[in-house]
Amino acid sequence: MATPSELARLRTSLTEDQTEHLQRLLGSWSLLADLSFADLLLAAPVSVVHGGEPQLVVLGQIRPNNRSTLITQDLVGQTVPARRWDLAHDALTSGRLVEGTIEIRNVAEDVVVWNVPVRYRDEVIAVLLRVQGPTRSPANLFERTYLDVSERICSMVSESAFPYPDEEVAAEETPRVGDGAIVVDARGRVEYATPNAVNALHRMGVYSPPDGSFFNDLGIQSTVVTTALATGSPVIEEIHKGKDVAVLAHCVPLLEDGLVTGALILLRDVTDLRRLDRLVLSKDAAIREVHHRVKNNLQTISALLRLQARRTEAEDGSLALLEAERRIRSIAIVHEILSKEPGDQVPFDEIIRSLIQMAEDSVVVEHPVEFSVHGELGEATADIATPLAVAIAEILQNAVEHGFVGEDSSDRVGHVAVELGHSRKELWAEIRDNGQGLPVGFDMDNTDSLGVSIVRDLICTQLQGELTMENVVDDDQGGTKVSVRIPLFEK
Repeated sequence: MATPSELARLRTSLTEDQTEHLQRLLGSWSLLADLSFADLLLAAPVSVVHGGEPQLVVLGQIRPNNRSTLITQDLVGQTVPARRWDLAHDALTSGRLVEGTIEIRNVAEDVVVWNVPVRYRDEVIAVLLRVQGPTRSPANLFERTYLDVSERICSMVSESAFPYPDEEVAAEETPRVGDGAIVVDARGRVEYATPNAVNALHRMGVYSPPDGSFFNDLGIQSTVVTTALATGSPVIEEIHKGKDVAVLAHCVPLLEDGLVTGALILLRDVTDLRRLDRLVLSKDAAIREVHHRVKNNLQTISALLRLQARRTEAEDGSLALLEAERRIRSIAIVHEILSKEPGDQVPFDEIIRSLIQMAEDSVVVEHPVEFSVHGELGEATADIATPLAVAIAEILQNAVEHGFVGEDSSDRVGHVAVELGHSRKELWAEIRDNGQGLPVGFDMDNTDSLGVSIVRDLICTQLQGELTMENVVDDDQGGTKVSVRIPLFEK
């Protein structure tokens, strides 16, 4: 399904600015649908007409949240002959609002439709169909107020005053009509407040009836109405009552011939949402503090192992302690990054840089060893990042210790190349060196090397991945190539 902007580009002659204006209308017209209890359709003239008959293409469709829809089928992208929607075509060509009826599939009687010309600057570029439903008089003040405001906004659409030029597309938590609505006049005096709006005022400590009072005199510490009436632009502000109550207010000014004639204030009680936000932030901070303390404890253990290794006279014992210290340090690197980053995702590229630094610091061979990294692993969860970091650290260390130690040529430069990549389904890494290669008869599954056994168990068992170790035979330098592939499972 093509987007409205794609449909406009492919099927109409609308300019980029005109299309952007319609995009803003589509981003804010749920307000109009709910106020008018109506389905809305947005149609524009087709640029290439076959057979000479004018046609309209439907760019957008929305259903109201406070009434069942009359248009059950999806019409977006469909082309309609102008003779079928003759009133819409009249509104488009005349630039005037045209009221009449329209035939809707699965509806026994014709339904009322308002055909509102959508003007951008001085040109009518589209038509808005407000499919109202069977004709009947508004049942109460609630409906009459909503319909009156919707008519005022329809007039603004025809005057190019709605949508507002600088208003951003409504966010998910932006108040809707059903959350609570207050209508004020040009001076800010309350003309009508819905029951849900009255409840929101109660949450802010306002218990007197708001009707007839100036909004600013209700005791609410907010300039949302004053600013909207003064500037003629919508204003969104979060109003707080102490630390426990938060109400989001969206003030929509109502214009006529460029003058502000009133405003619609939408109120949404977001107290529970903000409480959840605070809980999430508190939990996130606590988790990061735990990672920070784990990192500190691991670094303490690492330092103790290094100290013990220096005091151990037996060479094998000292080497084993230093290897254990290095593995603990690679785990500490993951926790250090987790202590800085929110959430459970770890930017693995930062880990790779630290692991490379560890391997460079441990180089003890006589000739230099250069490291290079290409590609990236993206982000990984902590349960993948920790064992993968230990495994890669072990592979890098083995490349340095066993790939180049004992070589006769001291003027040769050693190279360790790390190739990384990722997709939605897996991570992969290839560590390649130009050292001595694997010994004759090497079998990864039957080896006495503790490092290889650790890598194999971490990759194949814990991460359920694939691990291969082989000698490089496709170039003149030789060496070893270790390949790792880790599947990503959706939780």
